[in-house]
Amino acid sequence: MKILIADDHDLLRDVLRSYLEAEGGFDVALASDVDGAIAAIAAKGPFDIILLDYTMPGMNDFEGLKRIIVASVNKPVAIVSGSVSGGLPERALEEGAAGFLPKTLPAQSLVNAIRFMAAGERYVPIDLLKSMQKDGVATPFDDRLSPREIQVLQALCKGKANKEIALDLKLREPTVKLHVKLVCRKLGARNRTHAAMLARDAGFR
Repeated sequence: MKILIADDHDLLRDVLRSYLEAEGGFDVALASDVDGAIAAIAAKGPFDIILLDYTMPGMNDFEGLKRIIVASVNKPVAIVSGSVSGGLPERALEEGAAGFLPKTLPAQSLVNAIRFMAAGERYVPIDLLKSMQKDGVATPFDDRLSPREIQVLQALCKGKANKEIALDLKLREPTVKLHVKLVCRKLGARNRTHAAMLARDAGFR
């Protein structure tokens, strides 16, 4: 897997490269700013996934992310940050990031996240995702459904088809189909329409 790590902290960047190369199966390129990342994409790309430090030179909030997404021809681009405050994870996803990786993420979890995003999925650590959702309106199904299943149920309540849900959540349709099946099973629903009815009756929104 070809991966580009763009971070202006030399030590962190080099340690991460060493870990990934020792893990095996990773061909790692490095950059220290947005312009360098774009140059690396042109010279050595395409990359299967790109990791961007949120605070490195050239990022300018999320302008750098947008430039990299365009340069990478829509290959997955994830934001890496030492901060999770100020709604940063949510904004990263809204701006098109494939995921949000705190710098406190354990090394093996990072490897798993990279592979997950390279396969076309979106990634946020589960504890952070739950925190993001708790900042909104709590639902009566928080103890039964995973954060992703709650997102799917919200889409079902809006009458969205699997294809629409897949586009919204950046998932593959078979993955959405599986989530719908699990939601129905956990809620004791006969089908997706019944699941939406049960959710509305319980005050879910």
